[in-house]
Amino acid sequence: MSFKTHFTCIGGLNVYDIAIVGLGPAGAFLASHLDKNYRVIALDKKLPGDESAFRKPCGGLLAPDAQKSLSCFNMSLPKDILVSPQIFSVRTIDIKTGIIRNYQRHYINLDRHKFDQWLTEQIPGHVEVHSSTTCTNISRESDGFRITYTQGHQQREIRTKYLVGADGANSIVRRSLFGGFRIRSYLSIQQWFADTHGTPFYSCVFDPDITDSYAWGLTKDDSFIFGGAFEVKTAKRDFEALKEKLRTYGFRLESPLKTEACLVLRPTRPGNYCLGDDNAFLIGEAAGFISPSSLEGISYAIDSGYALSQCLNTLGSAPGREYRKRTRKVRMRLAAKLFKRPFLYCSLSRKLIMKSGLRTVRVFK
Repeated sequence: MSFKTHFTCIGGLNVYDIAIVGLGPAGAFLASHLDKNYRVIALDKKLPGDESAFRKPCGGLLAPDAQKSLSCFNMSLPKDILVSPQIFSVRTIDIKTGIIRNYQRHYINLDRHKFDQWLTEQIPGHVEVHSSTTCTNISRESDGFRITYTQGHQQREIRTKYLVGADGANSIVRRSLFGGFRIRSYLSIQQWFADTHGTPFYSCVFDPDITDSYAWGLTKDDSFIFGGAFEVKTAKRDFEALKEKLRTYGFRLESPLKTEACLVLRPTRPGNYCLGDDNAFLIGEAAGFISPSSLEGISYAIDSGYALSQCLNTLGSAPGREYRKRTRKVRMRLAAKLFKRPFLYCSLSRKLIMKSGLRTVRVFK
């Protein structure tokens, strides 16, 4: 059963049933599907319409898994979210072996920032949304949680019975309440350039001498973006080293227009996730729900956000256990990605797969 607090203010602090920290796809989907009888507040660092506001470093390709998740809610993308061109193959480069292959892929090229804003626009009016906020402190109390955040130049405090961390890899909710939990992290760096390549393309780059993850390059309208995931301590150096290597492959990466960076998680084993407890929950990448092979996280964000909404809307005595049950399929999909990862990131197996030409696309000049 849903409930509503019988009070909205205690000791001068506004009190909520549920507080959501972060409005990426996970937080937006949760907020959009919570029962209207809840008093809900959602805090997000982004500011609609502000080009200088935080933007997640992301290639902005909607993968088939994410398309399927959206289709389950009969959601269709508006055209102003899409960017040009729509590319049907990925040029995969293995720098260590020098092998280059093209593979067919069914991605949708979009503006990730506009996509996140569109999802936020689906949130109903009964949810209290605060943009351009930064959470600075979260503490557990006997009857819930106290949250301190800044908005503009003002510091504010609220109290909530239930708390949801939808705030990504560097989640303050996870760090504050479940600080002993560790998931391997990388620094994702992405730069934007004026596109001078002539022919649009999407590339996936492997170089085990620089990173045991991967890098990407992609045409978006009149721009070209290049990014990758690197060890945190050496990320800037490794990013520049990889850029230099790719010049010999025809990448034009001079005079970046802007640089974006953030942490990204990469689960390393089954069960390497943090779901929370019966009062505080983690969804999306904050929980570790991100593909260890491709770093795709939108599908898991949507699915985990919706799963938690159903737990809270039918609130029982053990919502944490119910949330774990409802995310079982999500965790099984991620386990399959863990099985796939060694074949992609082991140099020998990747070399054998690429040399075989299996499922490659022949590109005619």
